[in-house]
Amino acid sequence: MRMQSTASNNVIISPNSKQFFRRLKEQKYLYMMVIPGVIWMIIFNYIPMYGIIIAFKDYNIISSFFEAPWVGFKHFLDFFRDDWFPIIMKNTVGISLLKLIFGFPLPIIFALFLNEIQNSTFKRTVQTISYLPHFLSWVVLGGILITWLSESGMINELLVNMGILDKPVAFLGEPKYFWWIATISDIWKGLGWNSIIYLAAISGVDVELYESAIVDGAGRFRRMWSITLPSISGTIAILFILAVSGLLNSNFDQILVLRNPLNAPSSEVIDIFVYRMGIQSARFSYATAVGLFKSVIALMLLLLANWVTRKLTGKSLF
Repeated sequence: MRMQSTASNNVIISPNSKQFFRRLKEQKYLYMMVIPGVIWMIIFNYIPMYGIIIAFKDYNIISSFFEAPWVGFKHFLDFFRDDWFPIIMKNTVGISLLKLIFGFPLPIIFALFLNEIQNSTFKRTVQTISYLPHFLSWVVLGGILITWLSESGMINELLVNMGILDKPVAFLGEPKYFWWIATISDIWKGLGWNSIIYLAAISGVDVELYESAIVDGAGRFRRMWSITLPSISGTIAILFILAVSGLLNSNFDQILVLRNPLNAPSSEVIDIFVYRMGIQSARFSYATAVGLFKSVIALMLLLLANWVTRKLTGKSLF
């Protein structure tokens, strides 16, 4: 009895428990601020996950989840056999890879060069201009791009006047241009905003490292390569893992605004297909199965990217 009592007391008054409750008391207001976000996630992210069950049933809005007949993997197999399946996967992976290859490193490079600007007024001006597109919705930016890329738009006039084009081209009417339009416009919108986290990481680098490098005669590019990049490698690794896990996310808002029947062979991605099947065609079970397939692949990509990054750099999410 004495041993049990002692063990019980040790659990209650263990240093870890004391430290946890002390931190909880000291940071109670921070935890209170987190509570609404946690509640929001539970309501809108976790509770709706119960609806995934309709991916394995033949559901319609007349019957409930429980009444719908069980069909197993029928909708998944239908998707794999769909004539659109290879086109959808090619477009989704193609657009996402272009965004990853070009869109991921550019904010890092932009943050590195922005950090080297000594004139604070010019630096703030560049930051403000680069941030602005982020605060415009894709509905607004899409309208601007559609106008610019039309046959009578600014881009065509500029290219024709420079002699690059003989005659105007309907860029959004040609499927071969769509991947690059989606990639470049996505970079334009997010470049400045995505660089913020890298600038924050750079601001935490020890200034004495730069001072020592200057004394040793290292130039700006050498300091960037040997000090700044290694110091923010942890941040880069984590954001790279998240970027790879979202490889099948092709930015639904952007694609929906820029797509049209003429460029459909290059703009039909998983998110658009789910929207068409679920909302426009009311094939709820089929759309849910496609969405679940995408989520499973995203989870596998997350685990793979996390494992590879941990092996190569020693840094990972978990």
